[in-house]
This record gives sequence, C-alpha cells and structure tokens, in this order.
Amino acid sequence: MCVFPTDGTKPVDNGNAKECITSVLKGLETIAPLVRSVEETPEPISTEVQGTIPSWINGNLLRNGPGKFEFGNTHYNHWFDGMAMLHQFKIDKGQVTYMSRFLHSDAYKKNSEQNRIVMSEFGTIAMPDPCKNIFQRFLSRFEMIEPTDNASVSFVKYKGDYYVSTETNFIHKVNPENLETLEKVDWSKFIAVNGATAHPHYDPDGTTYNMGNSYGSKGALYNIIRVPPEKTDATDTLQGAKILCSIVPASKSHPSYYHSFAMSENYVVFIEQPIKMDLLKIVTCKLRGKALSEGIYWDPKQETVFHLVDKRTGEVSSVKYHTKAISTFHQINAFEEDGLLMLDICCADDGQAINNYLIQNLRKSGDALDEVYNAMCRAFPRRFVLPLHVTSETPTGQNLNTRPSSTGTCVKISGDKVFCQHENLHGDDLQEYGGLEFPQINYKRYNTQPYRYFYGCGFRHLVGDSLLKMDLNNKMLKVQEDGYHPHICLLNINLQPGAFIL
Repeated sequence: MCVFPTDGTKPVDNGNAKECITSVLKGLETIAPLVRSVEETPEPISTEVQGTIPSWINGNLLRNGPGKFEFGNTHYNHWFDGMAMLHQFKIDKGQVTYMSRFLHSDAYKKNSEQNRIVMSEFGTIAMPDPCKNIFQRFLSRFEMIEPTDNASVSFVKYKGDYYVSTETNFIHKVNPENLETLEKVDWSKFIAVNGATAHPHYDPDGTTYNMGNSYGSKGALYNIIRVPPEKTDATDTLQGAKILCSIVPASKSHPSYYHSFAMSENYVVFIEQPIKMDLLKIVTCKLRGKALSEGIYWDPKQETVFHLVDKRTGEVSSVKYHTKAISTFHQINAFEEDGLLMLDICCADDGQAINNYLIQNLRKSGDALDEVYNAMCRAFPRRFVLPLHVTSETPTGQNLNTRPSSTGTCVKISGDKVFCQHENLHGDDLQEYGGLEFPQINYKRYNTQPYRYFYGCGFRHLVGDSLLKMDLNNKMLKVQEDGYHPHICLLNINLQPGAFIL
C-alpha cells in the first residue's frame, strides 16, 4: 500500500510503502464526460486548428478506444469493455478533418440486434437470455465464454495492412481511409495460440513480432510469434505466421498477465510479472456469474522475471533476470551495447491498476474521486541492465553493470539467476506530475537503438493530464499542460508503422 500523510506532503516510509511517491491531490475535476457513449461521425467534418501544424505532417492519425458503454438497460462495468470506435484525423496542408465509426465486430452487431449485452467482455459477464426458460438459462452457465472480437485497444499493421486489435485471438482488418470494417481474422487458424497482444514490434524489413498464450491439458504456455513482412497472395492475412518459441510459466495454472513486451535488435524480452491469471476462476467465471477480470490478481510475494529469446534462432536464454515485484503495461525501448541489454520500461510497485478503471470509479466526483486517485500507485520510467554473456565463469556477488554513468545493478546470484535493481530514468520533478505512462519514442529511427528522448503522459488524474518529454542525457523533463487529457490521442501518436501514415 501507499502511505500518505494528511498534510499533502510525501508519503511516510513505514518499510512497506511502495515507490509511488507523489503528493496527495484534492479537488480533482470529474472526467465522467470522457466515459460516456457517443455517436459515430461517419462523414468527415472540419475542425478548428489552434496554432500551426508543421507543413511536413500530412496523413491520417488513427486511433481506437471504447465509445459505447451500454445497450438497452444493460451496461458495461469496465473501461476496457466499451465497444470499439475507430477515429481518423486527416491532416492535410495544416488543416484537419475528423471522422469516426464503430467497429462492426460480431460483439457490436449481436449486442445491437438484441439491444442488450450478449457478449461478455473483460469486466462484464453477459447475463443469460431472458427469453429462455429457467432450465435453459441454468444450462447456459455451463458454456464457455465466447472470446470477444471487440478490438478496442490499438491499430496494428501486418504485411502492409491495417488491423485493430484487442488481446483475444480475433483482429479486424480495416480500411484506414474510411474506417470500414473489412475482415475478421482469427489467430488460431494460423498458429496454436488463444490470443495475441495489441502491441507488436516491427523490424525494419517489416517482420512483425508478437506474443500470445496457448492453453492445453498441461496448462499454459507463453509463445513468441513471428509474422513475415510480405504477402504471397493478395488475400493474405496472417499466413506464414510461426511460433518462434514457447516459454513455460512459473505456474502453468496461474500464468502471468502481460499487455506488451520489449524487443532489442537481437532479442525479444518477455516480462513475467506478478499480475497472475487464475485459470480455474477464468474458465468457470460464467458458471459463477463473475467477470473474467475477477480471475486476475496481484501477488507481491513473487519476483518479476525477464526472459530473453534470440529472435533469429528462437533459443530461450537459460539465464533468468529477476527483480522485485513490479507491474508493467508499456515498454519504452530496449537496446544492446557493450555486452549489456538496456531494458527501459514504465512500471509500478503495485499491480492493481486494472481494478481502478471500473466505470463507476471513472464517473465519480468530489471526495470519492480523490480517494480513488490517491490510493493508486503511479508508474515511473526505469532502466534495467541485463548482462548478455553470463557463463559458469562469471563471478557471483559482483555488479556486472560496467556502464560508469548507470546506477542500476545486476548481480549473479547463482548459475542461471541474475538479480537486477533498476535505475530511475527521471528526476524528482516527475513525481509532481503523477509519474509517466503511455511512453513513445521515434520508433522508426530509434527502436532497438540507443536513444535520447522519450515522451509520455503525466498522471495527476486517473487519465493523463499533461504531455511530457524526457531527455535521458540529463534526465530533464519538459512539460506541456493545457487543461486537456492528452493520452486519449497520445496512444497512437507514434512513429511506428500503422500509427502515423505519412
């Protein structure tokens, strides 16, 4: 837990407090208007531009997210549950037009046809059809939950085509020019996975890497996925996708939840964190009348483990890099230098952030809203240094981080275990802005390479309320505040393929 004094100063360290130091805030403005259903704008409309857009920015800024939170008298419980709405900002010669459309997923169409929630989502369990008799409704509880195709997380790109993705096995190909839903694609038709992240990584040649779990009679596996860069046929989607390797969880019945992963020039870095999934609870959630989200929990007694996978061979390193219990949703960058791999991530010392984004919390106001915010642990940017050439001859008990300017440590504990302590990628001033999340870099130029700047959102609210730029040379922070919530756009203001079309 985080321990806060009543005078609004920094928390007291009682030996159990996490590194989520920030000031207590009071009088937060309600953000309920951001969490309400909206109508789509299927035809482009003109917008008013304040300031000047550089002449070299021309193209479509694409993003998606939840846009509808109820059907009839039924409503969703979690922010992640809302129906996906696709947005396009077309930038041309300093002017901007806007349009939006709901993704015509099966979930959206079925819910619309019956004017009630019939497809379960992350935080909402669909109730049995009231038109069925009591016996039929009882039997329906023994059916497995059908995975949603409500792809509301991000735009991604495979083989030059644009898709929207969530974390199940379904993605949707879309037309970036008019936001039309084109084709539903199922990962499991190509490789043996039950889902994939909405944050793949790209090599310069277009080869795409992702991760997805598979579940079988012997439990869960984490799988590294590789998708080739080119089509062999005009109708290709995920043809040619392969599982590069599989990693066995520390507990096959309680694998870790992960939202994304990191990648350097030669390695995929999987972060096995103590946000755990109780598979028994998840597969029985419909029987118990509970949402899938209730099967996910934080176990602070477990360490976080970094797994390295060779991108070329699929070989999983026998050396495991451990650190204390942290949670992470987004990575900043990873690069190799002087026999070390620098892993830069946004992470927190508590893993219960998902539970804070219930609709009822986001619609609170006054003291109730302040209480939700001040109980949260904030995320901060940190660097972990992983030595790449650990052998039986490597001495134990010594710091293997040879970078003179780095304060992070990595110490070999045993033959195949290295324990890492992070270096902060920020100064004390970042605490004033509530930490940093949704990090972005100039992906096309600096992903997997040494870099100087990254960008993100400050969080003095449940959602981002400032734009931040960090200079890693001196850990100096630049801040832009204008009364808006910039993370709503920053999620896809990103130079990686598929986000900004220049």
